[in-house]
Amino acid sequence: SVIVETSYGDVTIDLFTEEAPLATRNFLKLCKLKYYNNCIFHNIQHDYLAQTGDPTSTGRGGESIYGRLYGPQANYFKNEISKSLKHVEVGMVGMANKGPDTNASQWYITTGPNLDSLDGKHTIFGKVVEGLETLLKLNTAFVDKDGRPLQVIRIRHTIILDDPYDDPPGLDYPSESPPPVVDAPKGFLPETSVLGEVPIIDEDQLEEQLELKEASARAEVLEILGDIPDAEIKPERAVLFVCQLNPITTDDDLELIFSRFGNIVSCEILRDKVSGDSLQYAFIEYDAERSAEEAFFKMNKVLIDDRRIHVDFS
Repeated sequence: SVIVETSYGDVTIDLFTEEAPLATRNFLKLCKLKYYNNCIFHNIQHDYLAQTGDPTSTGRGGESIYGRLYGPQANYFKNEISKSLKHVEVGMVGMANKGPDTNASQWYITTGPNLDSLDGKHTIFGKVVEGLETLLKLNTAFVDKDGRPLQVIRIRHTIILDDPYDDPPGLDYPSESPPPVVDAPKGFLPETSVLGEVPIIDEDQLEEQLELKEASARAEVLEILGDIPDAEIKPERAVLFVCQLNPITTDDDLELIFSRFGNIVSCEILRDKVSGDSLQYAFIEYDAERSAEEAFFKMNKVLIDDRRIHVDFS
């Protein structure tokens, strides 16, 4: 087990040493080297994952314990896929990679449930058992369109509670933690910025506020595009807004999938007026509010044509 102290709070991670000995040994020994101290969370995808473990803060760096021991040719180690471990819960901890068997130092914590798109592709080596409130705060951090946090969220310390592995010879473990880094990497606001002072509120209130902000932003974009006459217009509750569609998804495909919840009055994927290409969002209108509500609860975050769609009331 390891406690990870961050600028957003602490999490305690229990490690799956039997299912993932390579990944857990790597994680524990890097923690013992203080390798993760001052690393930032460089990638946060809401309701999906929060990624860290790269000292360069770019998402392209990182060295495994095997690379440090045996040289660059040993930096990447193999995936350890267990049929008994799935990304079914918030707080699953896995190795980030660039493809099969390219694990090094970067890792992630899931912030959403039932992420089956990650199963079979990433080594799950742990689970958060304490500090879910920290994950909630991470999940609602302000990020740009690429998931890069606007403000520095940093790992301050890692505290090993139990390490079943012998220390390999040839590693010089530091006697104390490195000094904390105050400066923010280029493109980030510092930890002390005003964003860091946003109070933690009730989870339901937070979700409601985020939905209102997202709906307002979408309405302003649609008004600019000319799809609605006024951003303040109040749509019918029987109309759903669907986004993050795969460009190959057609109107007929979408209508067929959503028709199991009730009679659809209209289903339209918006397209570029010149090229005819999908803009990757659509409006679906039912003849009953109950049908729209059932579709909202059942279809949000579902995979369609290998894309995890987002469904909301328009």
